[in-house]
Amino acid sequence: MKKTGKAYYMISAVAQKYNIHPQTLRLYEREGLLKPSRTDGNTRLYSEEDLEQLETILSLTRDLGVNLAGVEIILNMRKKIERMQHEVNDFMEYVKRELARGLDDWEQRLSTALVKSLPTDLVRTTPQGSGKKEPDSPRASSR
Repeated sequence: MKKTGKAYYMISAVAQKYNIHPQTLRLYEREGLLKPSRTDGNTRLYSEEDLEQLETILSLTRDLGVNLAGVEIILNMRKKIERMQHEVNDFMEYVKRELARGLDDWEQRLSTALVKSLPTDLVRTTPQGSGKKEPDSPRASSR
């Protein structure tokens, strides 16, 4: 096993910390709920992530009364939800990039169109007649 600087705990330390029997940890491993790494000598080593998973398992079983089959379903659903959330986040980033790129394209087109059309389409108009037209006022209409 490679050393990565992470903390690892032996089965006896984990069992003592969480006040459970080491056989309970072995059962969780057999059921596929925990997957501790192993040393070359086949000793189980529990990482911080394993301990977080164990805390979830213990919370579900002790506090909520969920059986191990239910725990497995909940943990699998949780993983699926996390994967789906990552997919949604990735998709949202993709949409943002595409919208930004599309906006840049439209700004470029608009800028190009305005530059091309300004000299020929710019026309100043003046009102017909001898000058400014006075606005209608109530006094002028009552005369």
